[in-house]
Amino acid sequence: MTTQEITKVQELIYTTRVETVMAADVIVLKPEMSMSEVKNLMRSMRIAGAPVMDGDRILGMVSLSDVMDAMEKGRMDTPVVDNMTKEVKTVLKDASVTEAIHNLGRQGFGRLPVVDRDGKLVGIVTTGTVIRALLHEMDVSFQRKEAEKIQTYRASHIFEDISSDDTSLILRYVVDDKDFANAGKASSMIKKSLQRLGVLPSIIRRVAVAVYEAEMNLVIHTDVGGEIIVDIREDRLMISAVDHGPGIEDLAQVLQPGYSTAPEWIRDMGFGAGMGLANIKRCSDTMSLRSELGGGTRLDIVFIFGQNALRLRAASGKKS
Repeated sequence: MTTQEITKVQELIYTTRVETVMAADVIVLKPEMSMSEVKNLMRSMRIAGAPVMDGDRILGMVSLSDVMDAMEKGRMDTPVVDNMTKEVKTVLKDASVTEAIHNLGRQGFGRLPVVDRDGKLVGIVTTGTVIRALLHEMDVSFQRKEAEKIQTYRASHIFEDISSDDTSLILRYVVDDKDFANAGKASSMIKKSLQRLGVLPSIIRRVAVAVYEAEMNLVIHTDVGGEIIVDIREDRLMISAVDHGPGIEDLAQVLQPGYSTAPEWIRDMGFGAGMGLANIKRCSDTMSLRSELGGGTRLDIVFIFGQNALRLRAASGKKS
């Protein structure tokens, strides 16, 4: 099976939450403001759009194109509520950046208000805020790698220092159902553990995306949560996502890209698009899914390490 290489940017887009790439200080417009006042505000604050708010409720969005349209039609004295776009697409702060990228790119939105579970405005995300945040995270990640070289060197020798016929390292992480606030925590800890062990960055990126998707499946689709078990050996890594219900009725159907059993309220939050298993299959070397209706589900994901994959490149003077 041919796996897809994952770049650092792709990994961040999959595993980063919207709240980390949004602008928290949001400039808002009042519905009674004139378009002339809006134009002056946008010019002074150097912004190209803003939400129109009535208290905590989002009424609409006004962009620079709306201002230009009002200027052409001689409507600069009319209130913003008569010129705004009323159908506003929002994104949850807990959603993956992939949701924001999808709407900003494919759907053509210039900016997205970011809301919490109660629908309260907490920020705004644009292509610019995403790019700046990802560049910052890449810089922080580089500095973190440099600082952790010594710890990584020590951890990477675990398979050399322990004598046995079959050495493995088992890690376990508990994932609670519908716990969106902590979704992604297990995948983040697994990623850090693999970095300490000196696993190649190209493999870690694939693992990070696959495990994040598996973790989200436990959060979204289970009734009682589950656990992620990591079995690390010198030549391969196996990730198992296990739960005890409710099980899958049609395995062949859920393996089809875009098919989702997530309820509507989950999809409204930006989750459960039905691409999780497809993404896992694309990133892993092998993937198997077993389920019994009412008896739980087990997803096994395997990554095969190349020769010396667990040997720290820093020992030979190479940087990851």
